[in-house]
Amino acid sequence: MKRQNGFTLIELVVVIVILGILAVTAAPKFMNLQGDARNASLQGLKGAIQGAAGIVYGKSAIEGQESVFPGEVTVDGNPLPTVYGYPAATSAGIGAAVSGINGDNGDFVAVKGTGTSPDAGQSIQFTFKNYADLASVPKNCYVTYTAPATSGATPTVTLDANACKTEDKAN
Repeated sequence: MKRQNGFTLIELVVVIVILGILAVTAAPKFMNLQGDARNASLQGLKGAIQGAAGIVYGKSAIEGQESVFPGEVTVDGNPLPTVYGYPAATSAGIGAAVSGINGDNGDFVAVKGTGTSPDAGQSIQFTFKNYADLASVPKNCYVTYTAPATSGATPTVTLDANACKTEDKAN
């Protein structure tokens, strides 16, 4: 009696069909990871903005500028405009306070509210460098920083919970 080595054609077809079924059921779980990754990056940016605003406020309080509008503190030898002690919602304000924004090596850029004069309650939005303007930004894929409107108020940093995610991944 001869010993048979290898697999028969039927066995190979069955394995290929099973792998195909697994691929079809598992593939949707791994699709659109880019949106989740972008959302996570923006969550990190949101935390960086909140941290930088707190640090600048601490420096403002040390210098007696926490209730001044408009104010200014010196960070790394450069003047940084403030609104009631927190960074102004400008590229020269919060944009300069957070590393990685608006620089040649930065990953994020200001896309709206890039005014140069600090105003109370003014907002600025940041997104990824590869988006030219808000019209090309998908699904609210930006972080918004709003300077405090009054003395004693704190700035707000907002990010849509489903930012950058497609409709089917929103849940």
